[in-house]
Order: sequence, then structure tokens, then C-alpha cells
Amino acid sequence: MRPLLYALAVLAFSITAADAAPKPAPTLPAGGVSMGNPKAKVLVEEYASMSCSHCATFNNEVFPEFKKAFIDTGKVRYVLHEYVTPPENVAAAGWFVARCAGPDGYFKVVDTFFRSQAQMFDTRDVRGALMAAGKAGGLTEDEVRACLKDPAQLTALEGRLKAAVDRGVQGTPTFYINGEPHVGEASLDELAAAIKTAKPLKPAKKK
Repeated sequence: MRPLLYALAVLAFSITAADAAPKPAPTLPAGGVSMGNPKAKVLVEEYASMSCSHCATFNNEVFPEFKKAFIDTGKVRYVLHEYVTPPENVAAAGWFVARCAGPDGYFKVVDTFFRSQAQMFDTRDVRGALMAAGKAGGLTEDEVRACLKDPAQLTALEGRLKAAVDRGVQGTPTFYINGEPHVGEASLDELAAAIKTAKPLKPAKKK
């Protein structure tokens, strides 16, 4: 996986950074990135890929209302987990930029990239989509280039992908609601029904 993701994510876009050095990674969790009430009784986890059209549809058409109804009201804690689907180079690069944007910019990058995804595939302008998403997340073009050049981003993504595979994730979008898997696209009504009937969260094991 390392040669494929690194070579494609960094080289295939011809986004070079001869003199740019990557900054230290912003403070973000090693696993998924969350929003919402950490003490909510319902945990909704989504495994998504930046190159997945179904994930883009969920982000663009369902997630805004889902966030308004469940996350903003404190009923749900939402966690986004990173996955890659073909073209893997596009997905990997998108996640690199989101991570480099840090806690304040992560979800802005994700949303901007998903909203530009259809046009990006039509025009094949991956570079433009990455730069626009990075800008939305507060990154300069030089910072985006440096981010894509950072081997630490690849190492970290590989670890997250392994964790997803070990959990049994095989495609996107995949949702877990209090640990119960729901595979495939989900409407707001379907998510609401699953949240309503969700079994209580199991307490975390003490180390």
C-alpha cells in the first residue's frame, strides 16, 4: 500500500514543493475525528472515502440536516473515519489535506472537497479541488503542497486504514450506530430510526 498511495497521492497530481518542508502535524486524534457532545448516548460513526460518490451525496444532501437535528442538539456524537476507494490517490490526497488543516479546518476541507467532487471528476482537475479544499481549511497553496509531500501523512493513514479493515469495513459509506453496522447509503429517516432503536453504548474497558 505504501508505494501505491505515496507515489500516486504525491506525484500523479504534479503538485511539487521543491523547497517546502511539512509543518508538524496538527493536533488531531490518531483515529476518527469527532464533533458533537462527547457524553451523548448515541455514537454515530461513518467510514467515508473522499473519492466515493455515495459519500459525497451523503455529505451534500443528508449530513447538513443530520447535523442540525442530532449533532447540534447534543443527541449524537459523530465520528468520521477515513477510508480509501478508487481512485485511491484522490482519496488519500484529500485526507492528507484535511488532516493538515487541523481541528479547526478538518471538516471544512472534507465538506468543500465532497461538494466539488462531481466537477472534479468531470474536469479531472484534482489539483484545483485539493487547493480549494485546502484554502477552505485555512491552508495556503504552499502548505497544501508540503502536506502532500509529508511521508508522515501516509504512515498515519495506513494505520487508520488497517484499523478499518480489522473492524470489517469493506466499502463506503459504512455507518456504526452504537457499534451496530449499517452498510451503504442512509437517508435522514433511516438514520433517525436507527438512532431511536440503538442499543445503549457499552462502557469503555478500563485499562
